[in-house]
Amino acid sequence: MALAVMLLNSASFHGGCCRHKVLLSLFGPLLSNSKLYSSYRRPGAEPEKKPFWQNADFSFKKGIDHLKTHLSLLKKETQDYLKGPGGHPVSQHLLEQTRVLWQFRSQEDLNKWVVSSDVEIGGKSKVYIKLGRNNQGALLYGTLNTEVPRDGETKYSGYCSMRSRPAVGSFNRKKYYDWSNFNSLYLRVRGDGRPWMVNIYTDPYFSHQKDDLYSYFMFTRGGPYWEEIRIPFSKFFLSSRGRVQDNQHPVWLDKASFLEALFEILFEKAIRTLGFTIGDKVDGPFQLEIDFIGLLNDRAHREEFAYETYDKNTPV
Repeated sequence: MALAVMLLNSASFHGGCCRHKVLLSLFGPLLSNSKLYSSYRRPGAEPEKKPFWQNADFSFKKGIDHLKTHLSLLKKETQDYLKGPGGHPVSQHLLEQTRVLWQFRSQEDLNKWVVSSDVEIGGKSKVYIKLGRNNQGALLYGTLNTEVPRDGETKYSGYCSMRSRPAVGSFNRKKYYDWSNFNSLYLRVRGDGRPWMVNIYTDPYFSHQKDDLYSYFMFTRGGPYWEEIRIPFSKFFLSSRGRVQDNQHPVWLDKASFLEALFEILFEKAIRTLGFTIGDKVDGPFQLEIDFIGLLNDRAHREEFAYETYDKNTPV
């Protein structure tokens, strides 16, 4: 499970030079982003030395089309920013108690997510996703296999996951979520009784924090009935490379504003994506149906943080 959590973290480019970041932002629409989503490389495999610009498909017409698309996105983002938080009036934002982030009613909704398994490290687990009956909900199913690959390096195996694609704004800017108006994650699911890990992936500014992950458990009860699950953000604990950290702190639910993001003045540990992982070390089939994923402002929940925090370098 620890290895699964570590491998599911995406690559972070904040530790690279500024010139590399600028080139990626300029040529991003022309590049295939499949290699940019995961930083994992099989043990013993040679790193790819091919310059990234050699994968670019330079086309004047494609460049003009992308420019028009991003200018329209920039116009919409500017209008939303002037209107209010999240494109809603301030009065509506303050009174908002629930918000649906993702729902699954079409193939377009499924395309906002990606699935992965230990096949990336030579494992044998399988995972699939499709629309449920009557196009109501997503069905995540597959088979978990804990057999460790015989590469002499890998010690643990057996995980499958589902993760939302990172949202991007105009000119391929990274978009971050602002969940500060809510205190709980709200899901409607139907599982087979197996436990899942709900993961919140952040995108910190410093490269040494790129493996930080906020997680909590989701226990499905099985059976034919749907269940509504509420997970307070105060319950999520911090881990890095699969190890729970001694220095715990709450999830940063704010995001950088539109103008700050435009000039790359980003808050660290901003929320980037959400994911689900199964790795309970039990071989066999699994399935999870998800109707929607949303946010809830539970007025009865008063807890700020569920775990003990430590003050460093305090005088005795």
